[in-house]
Amino acid sequence: MHYLRGFIPWIVFAAVAGFGWQWGALSALVIGVWLIIGSRSAGVARDALVLEGSTVVYFAAVTALAFAQPHSGLHPWTGVLSFCWLAATAWATLAIGRPFTLGIARRSTPREVWDTPQFLHVNVVITRVWAIAFTLTAAAQALCHLAHAGTAATTACQVLGFLAPVVFTSRYPKVMQARWAAAMAAQRLPAPDPAAVVQMPANR
Repeated sequence: MHYLRGFIPWIVFAAVAGFGWQWGALSALVIGVWLIIGSRSAGVARDALVLEGSTVVYFAAVTALAFAQPHSGLHPWTGVLSFCWLAATAWATLAIGRPFTLGIARRSTPREVWDTPQFLHVNVVITRVWAIAFTLTAAAQALCHLAHAGTAATTACQVLGFLAPVVFTSRYPKVMQARWAAAMAAQRLPAPDPAAVVQMPANR
């Protein structure tokens, strides 16, 4: 799915940070910039790259800090801070009325449905679920860190924090499409264009 590409830098950071968090942050930053350049070169609109842009800003800051102060007290909290940043990004896009999934969804839907209430509603709900998942995962990560719960517990929190919204994102549009179709059928009206309901595209 296209929206999962935005999380690649975070995965890279987690994988490389074991060799030094500064190298993990730098690797994530490079990958993030590469994703944006590649996407823009392919004609992807800016509003479909909100997550990628936010990711680059975050890792630019972490890279600068990690190289300047390798033993910073923030180092052990990078997992928590990562999810806090993702949560802040998601909540901010909702606050300004432009959920971060909106631009991504437009890549797979015709222009004429972009302004329909159904299209906006589905994206608001999906983005809200991601925001809640990020927030809860950040809190769970913080508790695990304070309780010295270990890597297994922390990893479980991270996996669940991503898996739950991924499953919701894949199923919710289909549920809403079925509901709207049933409502229209009950009124003996044509069902809404299925394209008006966001379908997260698979990677190609």
